[in-house]
Amino acid sequence: MAERLGAGRHVLNACADRYHFTVGFAATLVSGRLSLLPSTHTAQVIRQLRAYAPDVVCLTDADDCDIELPRVPYPRTAAASDASPPGTPAVPAASMSVPAIGAAQPAACVFTSGSTGTPVPHRKSFGPLIACVGEEARRLGIADGTSRAIVATVPPQHMYGLESSVLMALATGYALCAERPFYPADIAAVLAAVPRPRILVSTPVHLRALLESGIAVPATDLIVCSTAPLAAPLAADIERRCATRLLEVYGSTETGQIALRRPTEGPEWRLWPGIKLSARGEETWAQGGHIEQPTRLWDVLEVTGAGRFLLHGRVADLVNIAGKRSSLAYLDHQLNSIPGVVDGAFFHVDDPRAAARGVARVAACVVAPQLDTAQVVEELRRRIDPVFLPRPLVFVAQLPRNSTGKLPQEALRSLAAAHLKSA
Repeated sequence: MAERLGAGRHVLNACADRYHFTVGFAATLVSGRLSLLPSTHTAQVIRQLRAYAPDVVCLTDADDCDIELPRVPYPRTAAASDASPPGTPAVPAASMSVPAIGAAQPAACVFTSGSTGTPVPHRKSFGPLIACVGEEARRLGIADGTSRAIVATVPPQHMYGLESSVLMALATGYALCAERPFYPADIAAVLAAVPRPRILVSTPVHLRALLESGIAVPATDLIVCSTAPLAAPLAADIERRCATRLLEVYGSTETGQIALRRPTEGPEWRLWPGIKLSARGEETWAQGGHIEQPTRLWDVLEVTGAGRFLLHGRVADLVNIAGKRSSLAYLDHQLNSIPGVVDGAFFHVDDPRAAARGVARVAACVVAPQLDTAQVVEELRRRIDPVFLPRPLVFVAQLPRNSTGKLPQEALRSLAAAHLKSA
């Protein structure tokens, strides 16, 4: 694969098959190239990537890939003799060995969107990445030498997916499952197809859908969850239904994984060894351990003791209305706690006239086929201060979540505007 990547140093690894992605990622490592992993592949992001790395090529396993970059198709044959370029001598199996990758070697460049929408690069060295997932394995209680199979519903291009489904397999010798199941029936089928002990790496959105589907879930020895805080009642339901442990990982694109908790045992998070949090005014910064430089966290954290903290939501999620403060994460939790609500999310109303008067507003989209507006609002009144009631409350068939279950604020505003316009 490394020989197929051409002369350039940068590779956009767009392979959907997790095994194909891993082969491509390993090929960039052994050849000294850098994997570029943006959060999306929109035309604008690709133009910005090309400006960042003019020599970038796109490794893809899709027949209909529409990414506007020079493309390197993943070979359709698994035979080494067929996959090698003409004239390449065969390599005796006995001479093959696991290559040594330097700890300081750049392995990946992940991107956050930044306040301007321009992708902000964050380089990750191989040694710190492996140290991070090694600690994850210890914290999850699976660093005992037992071989395990990893099934993941998150894409390998996402930092959480890269760490917990790809690097975890490479660092520990576990087996990774190539598929990325999305729907509950697919998740159950893929779990049933792999041997025990098996691990499910997932998100709150996928786990909630799996629970509400009523589909029987094969015995799963461990469930790992991330991308958004998981409500304790939902975590308890999942552990009971699946007869398993559920552990939640906290991290960010910038820092990688840095903490873990079991929601059914309490709300506190426990940091990885060597990681320290510090306050700079109202900002929280993390450093030490595998974090390569002091990094600001875009969450509101409350340090509760040595190596422990509480998570109160995103900085951008803070809501201040009439002198009262809350967060979108808290409001979302209350909305989704209402019986009959399948999914729901609050968002900031983009109203320049109200903002000019110093007035903030929030609205919400909700999926609740058996409820009406009056019922949802009445239930919310029992749970939140009336100043935070959504105006408007928009009923929709489905929320525009991305592949990791996250909901961009702009996507929510666009969805609400489209529904209100057609109403």
